[in-house]
Amino acid sequence: MTDQEIVELFWQRDQRALTETRNKYEKYLFKIAENILSDLRDCEESVNETYLSAWNSIPPHKPNILSTYLGKLVRRNSIDIFRRHRTQKRMYSEYAVSLTELEECVTDGKTNSDELENLLLGRAINEFLHTVSEDARNLFIGRYYFLDPLQQVAHYCNMSEGKAKTLLYRTRCELREYLKKEGFEL
Repeated sequence: MTDQEIVELFWQRDQRALTETRNKYEKYLFKIAENILSDLRDCEESVNETYLSAWNSIPPHKPNILSTYLGKLVRRNSIDIFRRHRTQKRMYSEYAVSLTELEECVTDGKTNSDELENLLLGRAINEFLHTVSEDARNLFIGRYYFLDPLQQVAHYCNMSEGKAKTLLYRTRCELREYLKKEGFEL
């Protein structure tokens, strides 16, 4: 079934929309959740919340690319679950590792709690990514948006893990300098 057909089922409030979404995207959603949470039960919770979020948000939203829309939902749900559990226990995950790598470039949001400041930071990072090479951009997005492990990001970017690690480090350093020039306090 195509994404447009699935979205149409959501708009018709047809329960088959959830079944078709699960059949087509469950592995993809679990992969994103697992990179953030590293716990099967939490991943299941996040993916199930994603199905509910999709049901509640389509309509009024009518996503053009369903996979991207669902990816954003599962990522948001997984991060919320991670934050809830982080206060209860320390947990290893690609999310935690990638945040540690990025903390020298950007803050964790505690000092930039103002929504406008966060929006401007997001735009600045997006603009920065348009200034770097395609390899650097793909590595950065794979590592820090999709939260894939370094080894996996290097593999799908067709480079050694060492080269990927070096390129990510250089990109983070460039990002830090770019954000300083844009007036962000680091």
